[in-house]
Amino acid sequence: MHGWIILDKPLGLGSTQAVSAVKRNLREAGFGKIKVGHGGTLDPLATGILPIALGEATKLCGRMLDASKIYDFTIAFGTETSGLDAEGDIVATSDHRPTRAAVEAILPRFTGQIEQIPPAYSAIKIDGKRAYDRARAGEDVEMKARSVTVYDLQIQPQASLPAEEPLDSVTLSAHVSKGTYIRSLARDIAYAVGSVGHVTMLRRTRAGPFDLESAISLDKLNAFGQGAAQEDIILPIEAGLVDIPALDLSPEQARAIRQGRVLTGIAMKDGLHWARGADMRPIALVENIDGELRTVRGFNL
Repeated sequence: MHGWIILDKPLGLGSTQAVSAVKRNLREAGFGKIKVGHGGTLDPLATGILPIALGEATKLCGRMLDASKIYDFTIAFGTETSGLDAEGDIVATSDHRPTRAAVEAILPRFTGQIEQIPPAYSAIKIDGKRAYDRARAGEDVEMKARSVTVYDLQIQPQASLPAEEPLDSVTLSAHVSKGTYIRSLARDIAYAVGSVGHVTMLRRTRAGPFDLESAISLDKLNAFGQGAAQEDIILPIEAGLVDIPALDLSPEQARAIRQGRVLTGIAMKDGLHWARGADMRPIALVENIDGELRTVRGFNL
């Protein structure tokens, strides 16, 4: 059992709980003990794409964590909370409400490489302890700014949203690099338009190569555990590799890669590839640098 279950995570379910739900349903479906991991934490208050790796696909979880992601999110103006979302105490208020035109005008400032300060209620470790644990204990948590990249940021199409009328809230879509905190982005956008704000809706619509079209609901996962067909539930391991080129190897080359040997003399571009044998199954994640092909991660399939 090697591959992916792409869960459309419902509101209120934590990422660890989602992994436990997958393990339980796999056991109930008769698959026994299988190694399971997720490719990127999603807060309980967020919904959407949570890639869950099975078996040898867990070797790709780190790569999934590094992948870019797309989120839809709603900023409610006028109130900032300690958690920058629906949880936490109110820490600031403002009577100012921006217009759609004002929001659109400042979005270019938050596109490209930007500096942002992560929320105090985040999983970042400070002196070995999670920031959110320190914040919940009442400590004054000082978060350091970090560089992230926002590839695209725009207001979601809303035909009934006049350009010059004050907004109580606005929904945006953001394509971002790893390490980007949407709650911080929402906070800073609210500041930039002369108000304060917090996130009331957060939905991940893409994570690396996975989007909502490949996702299943928790109900469908539970039905699988009760005996429903496996079709469309478990994606093959190579579904997590579609964003990089495949490399076909001869039996001799495949044997060398499985043994961890370096191959030379293959005419190919530098960079990451996934190597496959005559049966078209993944053998390894490989990297070519200056004519030398080395194994990054091998798959025992």
